[in-house]
Amino acid sequence: MSASAPAALQPRLGDRSLFPTLAPVAYLNHAAISPPSLPVQQAIHTIVDDYARHGTAAFMRWAGERQRLRGLLARLIGAEAEDIALVANTTRGVSDIALCLPWRPGDRVLLFQGEFPANITPWQRAAELFQLELEMLPVGDFHRGKGLDHLREALRRPTRLVAVSAVQFQTGLRMPVAEMAALCHESGAELFVDAIQALGVCPLDVGASGIDYLSAGSHKWMMGTEGLACLYVRRDRVAALRPNVAGWLSHEDGLEFLFGGADQLRYDRAIRKRADFVEGGAYNTIGCVALAASLDLILALGVPAIFDHVLTYLDELEDGLCVRGFTSLRARAVSERSGILSVHPPRNVHVADLQRALADGGIACSTPDGALRFAPHWPNDMNAEIPRVLAAIDTALGNP
Repeated sequence: MSASAPAALQPRLGDRSLFPTLAPVAYLNHAAISPPSLPVQQAIHTIVDDYARHGTAAFMRWAGERQRLRGLLARLIGAEAEDIALVANTTRGVSDIALCLPWRPGDRVLLFQGEFPANITPWQRAAELFQLELEMLPVGDFHRGKGLDHLREALRRPTRLVAVSAVQFQTGLRMPVAEMAALCHESGAELFVDAIQALGVCPLDVGASGIDYLSAGSHKWMMGTEGLACLYVRRDRVAALRPNVAGWLSHEDGLEFLFGGADQLRYDRAIRKRADFVEGGAYNTIGCVALAASLDLILALGVPAIFDHVLTYLDELEDGLCVRGFTSLRARAVSERSGILSVHPPRNVHVADLQRALADGGIACSTPDGALRFAPHWPNDMNAEIPRVLAAIDTALGNP
């Protein structure tokens, strides 16, 4: 079964008609949580209604949607469907790799100070469990144009893995993951990428970039619901992973004893040699249906077109904010920009107070680590919204 959007529900850049109940006049918080579109809501209603009517019988009818979703995610990131696992969230994907890599005591992992904790904590836990050495490099080096040089220098010492976010959540800096992967591979290391702030808005190709592992949740720029993420594992990396997180559904033919007749209950079935061996238990089928409905919209528009749309929106918003005394944290080079514009307000303006005032004015944004962060997506209309955002800013600052 499939819950794809009918023709009347097809998306258009800058058109929020598929979000008819969205309350804020400018929703600029897709870097936190995206509101579900009408096609996503309808897909959820369809599957929930089917389960409500038929219970177990609905399970098999919707099983194919998981496979369809893998194909959509593969198109999104330039991979193959069999290289993708469906997990609960970004952190779970990080943890799965952190727990399953064939570590040796003393293996070295390079992380970055300033990363979102989802891409730090699992490696800290792995370090304690497996006696690893962690080293933190300053992500600010990449803002100053010295990041790759410093990474190259750090990789002179034997390193097992480098973990980085494709886009930094505080500033929106898009990291040079292809160049980082090349440096890693030259030195015998591997690259793990947390892509939750990239997938759905920034073009990203895991094959062309040489990424070894990638995890990304669905509830931000992919515009699905909470509780689902994709985990990509490069094909030639799977065999080395240890199935330390395997569960009952990690086996080949794991469902056979439920549907294959008598004498099928066995505990010696092989663990799958695919990325999806980490899918050890019951599926989030509703989340899969929701994400598939959203990816249908995103892929119909095309991520490059969405990215250009968002960059144009942020260019104009950034100009208006800078005129009003805000300091932009956005990268100067387009190649380093993402769907995020973060700014610091004028002196003596408290960022949390400003964010609350904007929320009262119908402007949804967020304040990660003291920055005011704006994150539009494909439905945002800059002609209708930016004047209202700037007017709300003026009101909050007391500008005439």
